[in-house]
Amino acid sequence: MKIRDITYISLFAAIMGALGFIPPIFLSFTPVPITIQNIGVLLSGGILGSRLGAWSQVVFLLLVAAGLPLLSGGRGGIGVFVGPSAGYLFGYIIIAFLIGFTLSRFRKISFAKILLTNITIGVFLLYVFGISVQSFVMDIPILQAIKISLVYIPGDIAKAIIASFLVYKLRKPTAMKFRSSNMDVSS
Repeated sequence: MKIRDITYISLFAAIMGALGFIPPIFLSFTPVPITIQNIGVLLSGGILGSRLGAWSQVVFLLLVAAGLPLLSGGRGGIGVFVGPSAGYLFGYIIIAFLIGFTLSRFRKISFAKILLTNITIGVFLLYVFGISVQSFVMDIPILQAIKISLVYIPGDIAKAIIASFLVYKLRKPTAMKFRSSNMDVSS
């Protein structure tokens, strides 16, 4: 792995940690808070691609597991991986990988393609992981967990729109020419 790749992975792990400083919104009917950190997952997959995006999430989650309070609300430690939001956390790695992989398959990138990818993979597939584990950990029926999670959809759609706009602006042909010309320098 090149120094440049390690730098990008570290940068996005740091971005995820910085997003954790934004306080979560706790709701009275669910232990899973509303956070802004999943926008970092969408950005890492969309900007870094599948491999580096997934690695940035692995590094971030390893730091959290080591006890650093990088999750929204100052949470950290191994205990968060057995709580109600554990499915969302484990999903971060897969989601970043799949977003990067899917976007790499398009010949021509457009805002609509990025948005569709972010909504289908970044929002709804993340819900598949998160809701399943939440249902198991809270010992509630899956249908009830789905109903509880409906409150997150408007905010997650808004985050997907913002992330799609940023990814589109950073992946435009002019930005890609600049990025590829800078990547020719050996690390």
